[in-house]
Amino acid sequence: MKSTMRSRLPHVGTTIFTTMSALANDCGALNLSQGFPDFPPPEPLLEALARASRDAQRQQYPPMVGLAELREAIAQQIFAYRNVTVDPVAEVTVVPGATEGIFCAITAAVSKGDEVILLDPCYDSYEPAVLLSGGHPVHVPLNPLDFSPQWDVIEAAITARTRMIVINSPHNPTGYSWSEEDMQALSRIVERHDLLVCSDEVYEFLVFDGQQHKSVLNYPSLRARSFAHFSFGKTFSVTGWKTGYCVAPAALTNELRKIHQYVCFVGVTPIQAALAEFMKAYPKYPSELAGQYQARRDKLLDGLHASRLRFTPTMGGYFQLVDYSAISQAPASQVAEQWTREHGIATIPLEPFYASPPADQYQVRLCFAKSDETLEQAAELLCKI
Repeated sequence: MKSTMRSRLPHVGTTIFTTMSALANDCGALNLSQGFPDFPPPEPLLEALARASRDAQRQQYPPMVGLAELREAIAQQIFAYRNVTVDPVAEVTVVPGATEGIFCAITAAVSKGDEVILLDPCYDSYEPAVLLSGGHPVHVPLNPLDFSPQWDVIEAAITARTRMIVINSPHNPTGYSWSEEDMQALSRIVERHDLLVCSDEVYEFLVFDGQQHKSVLNYPSLRARSFAHFSFGKTFSVTGWKTGYCVAPAALTNELRKIHQYVCFVGVTPIQAALAEFMKAYPKYPSELAGQYQARRDKLLDGLHASRLRFTPTMGGYFQLVDYSAISQAPASQVAEQWTREHGIATIPLEPFYASPPADQYQVRLCFAKSDETLEQAAELLCKI
């Protein structure tokens, strides 16, 4: 029957983030699964939103590409932190969340039969966007020891049909932050094979231990062929505001906007106004984030030294992987559910981030974007397992 619904994503169910957060809620467990802070955002940002929400001029549609003052603030921030000049009119698009921006970039660039390189483990929204565009996702494993890119393996996976590679640094879920050598290798490969790049950089300001984030925007050969995606939610601790932006050359931006206008059309006006006001008033705020989040990471890890878990301090983002193999040899999805139900702490298994999970992968992801009280409680619970 024509009325019978045929799924465009027959193998896709509810995301692991939704599943584990719901289970945590049902069990009354401490939730270190879904990535969101449990502490308040900057008070001046909330005050700016309150003002914008009461401003009669801020209640209607903004421009499809985002408020001009916000795009200008974005361009100023990029210049201040990267010494890179971008055109706020032709190269910056405000989107309702980086996930939407990534979807629009992939949809704009990928046609039926095109191949897209995805580096496993990878964030779960990438593959569905490729499939819905008629493309073919080609999953290439990261180095299982430290989750760095394996450039020989990546290049071997490239064919005449490869259109794009999707990268993510700092990486979710592993925290690996790409090095200068990684970026140079990427630049050589995409130039040699004439590929586009979709770069997920939502944790750009959360790089630890004195390292600096490497953006495609800082490499002319990459910038010329890349969609770079960023998140206000991650930077300003307002994940529920679902607002981000994409920076790309004018020709790529033009194609992304063609898709964006029919997916969400615009982001929320008062939120954009509040962000623009805050960024203008507090331009140095992002520079404080790495130290704050590194302290949270270290607090959690200090508390876990008495546990049976093994770990290497994450390089960036706000997730920490822990190896539970000294406790159990069960699959990570089973362990995550068991810990939530029996030990009162929710985590995210690493398995769902792979197309084909390794058999010996005994790791779960912990979110440390939490208050000191939450981190202390989490360490106490994990040490009892």
